[in-house]
Amino acid sequence: MNYISWAVVALGAYSLVAPLMKVATTGQEKIPSDVAALVANTVLVVGTIGVIAVSGQSVTDSVVSSKLPYVLGAGVCLAVGILSYYRALALGPVSIVAPIFGMFLAVSSVVGIVALGEPLTVRKVAGIGLAVLAIALVSID
Repeated sequence: MNYISWAVVALGAYSLVAPLMKVATTGQEKIPSDVAALVANTVLVVGTIGVIAVSGQSVTDSVVSSKLPYVLGAGVCLAVGILSYYRALALGPVSIVAPIFGMFLAVSSVVGIVALGEPLTVRKVAGIGLAVLAIALVSID
């Protein structure tokens, strides 16, 4: 599969995270959002271990890489982001929380352009602008 196929799989799977977490963290017998994050991410860790084992990737070579600080930084950001996202879902409507969280796509694009030197095109500017407009229209009551 190419990167577009993987992106579509990610879109499909991740589109269900917010509704499932909303149901899990609200109403009767609700699970606290932090506990829900622990359980969901344990599933992620176990799945990732399985993929690494099947694919034969070396973990030990990677943890001594000079790139490890970037992975650790990403891990900290992921932890803060997911814990905050699940808490927001427990407190607010999916139709507002998910689009605001989804702005990470536009913000990541800007970071890629500014910090990583990726090309800036008129199409990208228009896309980011329209994404911001779309999120504003969907999430502002």
